[in-house]
Amino acid sequence: MSKKEGEDFSKRYNSKWVVGISLWTFFLAIIISVLTENLVKSLNILIAFVILLIIILIGIIFDIIGTSVTTADEKPFHAMAANKISEAKVAIKLVRNAGEVSNFCNDVIGDISGIISGAVGTNIIYKLLNTYGFKNGTLLSIMLTAITASLTVGGKAIGKSIALYNYEKIIFQVAKFFNFIEVKFNVELFPNKKKKK
Repeated sequence: MSKKEGEDFSKRYNSKWVVGISLWTFFLAIIISVLTENLVKSLNILIAFVILLIIILIGIIFDIIGTSVTTADEKPFHAMAANKISEAKVAIKLVRNAGEVSNFCNDVIGDISGIISGAVGTNIIYKLLNTYGFKNGTLLSIMLTAITASLTVGGKAIGKSIALYNYEKIIFQVAKFFNFIEVKFNVELFPNKKKKK
């Protein structure tokens, strides 16, 4: 592979992003896992279940955002930008960075949510065994894993339908949040890529 081909490969597959997001995910997963596990250990079973549902819901919400940016067309946001709506410019950047945004939302947050929901589920099983003296921990584990998986998959299936039909509204709401961050802290969160031909 020539030097030019190597540069083209790196640019095409965004090697810096891949390395950066992999390292970032590694440390983020450790931090969130430690925090969640310690939190769940100190709470009662009902609140632990609520936390498990919240983690599943976070994974579904981010999956909706990731699907929305990959589905979206930037044309409606150009019309908004022409009317001086500042959020529209951020929405355009989200669509143009669809690969990175989708990777972060669907893969990073999605996978971390899956791992953490498994860890929380394990803690709930131990609590049930210790509190109520259940004999069959294997059955409890199978049932909780099945419930978690069905809620996650079913929620994401509904979420994808929502994203496909409402991507413009979803992206605009996400853009409002990021626009607020950019204006408040004077930072540019996404590069202003040129439109691909």
